[in-house]
Amino acid sequence: MPPLKAFMDDIAILYVKENETRRMLIRLDAVMNWSRTSFKPTNSRSLSIRKGKLQDVCLKLASQNIPRISQEPIKSLGRWYDSSQKDIKRGSETSEQALVGL
Repeated sequence: MPPLKAFMDDIAILYVKENETRRMLIRLDAVMNWSRTSFKPTNSRSLSIRKGKLQDVCLKLASQNIPRISQEPIKSLGRWYDSSQKDIKRGSETSEQALVGL
């Protein structure tokens, strides 16, 4: 699986090692500076899992902290992501949304 996935204006960075993730963030920041655009770290989220457990790893982009999923859940492509790592709750939410939409 490639370590960088992009769709429209969303980018996902998937690395096994923390230092590789930090290096990619530095490279992305350099590209954004070169293109005279910027990321909004407050609109981004980080998720670090080691041995199946969430870790409190502080990542930075453009010298600003990226909030962790455990601090602030995020919605992407109509789906909420949080620190629970389970989709059981999402199934009931989808059913409720379908009933409301009918």
